[in-house]
Amino acid sequence: MNVRENLKDKKRIVIKVGSSSLVHQETGELDLVKVEKMIRIISDIKNQGKDVVLVSSGAISVGRKILGLAKRPEVLSMIQACAALGQGELMMLYQKLFMEYNHKAAQVLLTFDVITSDERRKNAENTLKQLLDLDIIPIVNENDTVATEEIEFGDNDTLSAIVSTLIGADLLVLLTDIDGFYTDDPRKNPKAKRISVIDKIDDSLKDMAKGTVTRFGTGGMYTKIAAAQIATHSGADTVIVESTDMEIIHRLMQGEDVGTIFLTDSETSFDILDFIKNKKYLEK
Repeated sequence: MNVRENLKDKKRIVIKVGSSSLVHQETGELDLVKVEKMIRIISDIKNQGKDVVLVSSGAISVGRKILGLAKRPEVLSMIQACAALGQGELMMLYQKLFMEYNHKAAQVLLTFDVITSDERRKNAENTLKQLLDLDIIPIVNENDTVATEEIEFGDNDTLSAIVSTLIGADLLVLLTDIDGFYTDDPRKNPKAKRISVIDKIDDSLKDMAKGTVTRFGTGGMYTKIAAAQIATHSGADTVIVESTDMEIIHRLMQGEDVGTIFLTDSETSFDILDFIKNKKYLEK
């Protein structure tokens, strides 16, 4: 069985969706068709007896649209206000949609000290695992309303990898606006080629990842590589895949050659806590 077909057998899955994957690019408004399809597919994965955690950005984007702001604010207190308003709206939508497919969802908001504090890290781990044991889908986001530094986790890429580590996930799916990892930025270089499978993350790979950003998100390809580095060393294969059509999640789980898969790396020495605590995922 090849590495793609192995994805069918994954039992505990973290799916991360970024801001740019949830909104219409022209307006920044929520793309309700995409959101509904994503929830339906996640519900179907749950119906197969698998555990799923959804790590979702989007609260700030939703909040600023509710307030009628033309662009993302720059003042931290205003960003936090947008997050407070948008998080409730986003969670209400998620719970409503999951209920339509007979599944329960719970909100989990985390801050950076979930990593820097051993006690809080254990508490977060216990909470997430208890929700999964209760057959509830945790919906995780950074708690931007109380964060003292803006976007600690790189549009939740790093946060999703941390969640994967906490719950012992065997698959992390990063939904983004590029259909995998390329030898160069495909939007600038038409000769760039998608890499289907990567078995080890090294410095040359990180160099290729620099500079790729999205319009509505705060993360780039570099933070996704850093997330993959954390997750693969904690036992989870990691996939970067395009989110234009959320059906891609189903195709991925059926073993199709979509996106880029980073294979679990248990051989290379890697201190996950040191990498996260010292914010090495932000180094470029």
